[in-house]
Parts: sequence; structure tokens; C-alpha cells
Amino acid sequence: MSPDATPDPYEDPVRFGQRVQIFRTRRGMTREQLAGLLGHHASWVKKIEGGQMRMPRLPEILRIAEVLRVRTLNDLVGADTTPDIELFVGPGHPKLPAVTAAINLFPFDTDRAAPSPAHLQARLATAWTARHNAANHREVLGTLLPDLIRDAQLAVRQSESAAERRSAHAVLSEVYSLSQFFVAYQPDAALLWRVAERGMVAAQESEDPHAIGVAAWLTAQAHRDSGPGHFDAADEITISTLRYLAPLLPDAPAEVRAIAGALQFEAGYTAARRAESGTAWGWWDKATRTAASLPAGYYHPVTSFGAAIMGAHAVTVAVELRAGGESVRQATRAEADVIPSRPRRARHRIEQARAYYLDGQHETALSTLELAHAAAPETIRYNGYARRIVLEEVESRMPERRRRASDLGVKIGMLAA
Repeated sequence: MSPDATPDPYEDPVRFGQRVQIFRTRRGMTREQLAGLLGHHASWVKKIEGGQMRMPRLPEILRIAEVLRVRTLNDLVGADTTPDIELFVGPGHPKLPAVTAAINLFPFDTDRAAPSPAHLQARLATAWTARHNAANHREVLGTLLPDLIRDAQLAVRQSESAAERRSAHAVLSEVYSLSQFFVAYQPDAALLWRVAERGMVAAQESEDPHAIGVAAWLTAQAHRDSGPGHFDAADEITISTLRYLAPLLPDAPAEVRAIAGALQFEAGYTAARRAESGTAWGWWDKATRTAASLPAGYYHPVTSFGAAIMGAHAVTVAVELRAGGESVRQATRAEADVIPSRPRRARHRIEQARAYYLDGQHETALSTLELAHAAAPETIRYNGYARRIVLEEVESRMPERRRRASDLGVKIGMLAA
């Protein structure tokens, strides 16, 4: 390894503090940024990284792992110290290899005629409906996606006119968007980025405002989830896409106005991750006004945007701002049953659980995670925030909380039965 290269935490059993510094650097964070997200002073991070302080207790370690998006607990504390527990990258789904193969292989020589864009769009609509209605939504998507990806790629290749090619690209872009929901939080970051970038390219080729908005929404999320060093890129994609959509909105159909609202909330989400409270709530207000302008009961099939989701979004903003009391207030107000999508309803339950946990209401947090599991087991199985709460509660001093957390840990595959 070059002496100038970043040390690899897998090569040597380096101290905990050195591991923190390695992952902080890889995330593009300063000590001040990490300290702010942890509720400490930069000098505390400096002492941790310099080995001048002992390794923190488990709750603090898990919070560091959450902020740094460390894949497994062993990566942070050492391979011989704890069980090899996945945190913010879930287990690889059994159908991931088949989806990966379809994404990686392009159809060049084939005697088979491609389905029409209209036929593919109908299959896409069926796939989105199945995704929202299924508790095991990754299983459903993993079954549908390989053929859908190959057929959409083939439709682009066999297009005979510019208009037909643009239409096929719009469908292909949405297929990649659907694929990103399957690939997210699985152990293949390179595949996630490949899907996001291909979706954005296909959307631009389509010249379709809705396809462009959806692809931008997902790409901004990929940047934001990569850490503070990528927040500027997330903002640039979000704001530039909103500028592009702005002159189209007065006469735009509901789906285009909805994707603009979803992007407005994404800007607020990133601001909350930066701990910029006023900016975060300002964008949430804009998104709420956009949601109110949509037809009654409207629910965007990709982003889940609509009036029903704004309460859930308010919980997320408050939690990301680390505002315990406000998080609980929003969690209490926000209704889960009004969210039609089972995976999105489960995600909302997890955000509610984070709010209760932040406020010290650990039993309520566990109860809420159990509701999330009932709504969509595959959502909680792949969610790092839920896994962190479960792992911490397994170490609780309260026997009943330990039992409930252990039972949930077994159900979501974190712990052996």
C-alpha cells in the first residue's frame, strides 16, 4: 500500500480511535462536523481519535457507527471484540445476483422483438403496486426486475424513431428507479451508483420532466446517504432540478408537481442532516404547500409524496435535527394508517421509533418497531436505524426490554435464534 493511501481498517487491528478517524476521513467529515452530529465538542473527537480516551460504551459506539454509516460493528471496534453484526448495509437478498446480472448485461444480438413502451409501462405500474402492497417487497421486486430490466433495455435498442426512443428511455429510467429501491441498503454500493447514474442518463435522454425529477430525487438521496462530504452534491442536484421544473409547474400534471414537492422535501432533509433547523423546516413548509395543491388523496407511486406523507416527513426532519421533544410531538401527531404503501408505512414507524428513542422512551420505541415489522418485515430488516435500536436494547438492563429486543433481532435476522 502506498504510504500516502488511506489506511485500511481491515489490514491491522488498529485502535478504536484510529478506526473512527479512518471512517470519518472516508466520509469527508471534519472533526467539528462529526462532533456536532454526536452532540460533543471537536476536542472530544480529537481525544477519541488520538487514543487519549477509552472506547465509549455501546450506545455511544452505535451512535458513531450511525453517523459514519459503518457497515458492521466489527469494522469500528475490531474483529475479535463483538459478533459480526451488520448495521447500515443489510444482508444481501437471495435475488440480488439475478437483478445484478440483468443490470450488468445489455442485450445486443437477439432475435426477440422488444415489448412496446406502453406494454412495459403497464408492467411497471403493476410492479409499483406490488411493491407498495407487499410486506416482502424486496422478494416481489427481485422476481419482477430481471425480465423488466432486460426488456426495457431492449426497447431502447430497438427503437426506430427519435420519439419512440425518448419514450423507451423514459420507461428504462423508471425501471432503474424501481431497481434502486431493491438495491438500496444491500452490500453492493457500486451497483447502487451504477443504477442511479444509468437512471439519470436515461431520464435525460427521454427529455421527460417526470422521469428527470424521479432520477434526480434518487440520485440526491444516494449522495446524501454517502455522508456530509456529499451533501453539497445532493443539494446541487435537488436545487438545479427544481429550477428546471419551476417554469413547467403551472401547467404540469399532478405527477410532475408531486415530484417537485418530493424534491423540496429532499432539500429539507439534507438541511436537517446539516443541523440547519430554519432551512429544513422552510423546505418542509414549501413541500407541504405543494402537497396541498395536489388532488385530494393523491399519492405519488414512486416517491410516496402527497398530503398523507407530510406528517411522516415532519418526524424525519425533527429526528435528524436531534430535537427529542419536537420529534415525539411530531411522531404523536403523524398518522401511519393514512400511508397506503406498506414499506413506506414501516419506514414511518421506524422514524417514530427513532423519535421515541431519542426522547428516552425506549419501551415505546420497541413497540413501534414491532409495528414496523408487522407492516413490512423486509423494510426493518434492511434499516440501519432500526437495527441500531435493537442492538442497543439487547444490552438493556431491563429484562423485558432485552427479551423483546432479542425476539425482534431474531425476526429481522440480526441475531441467531
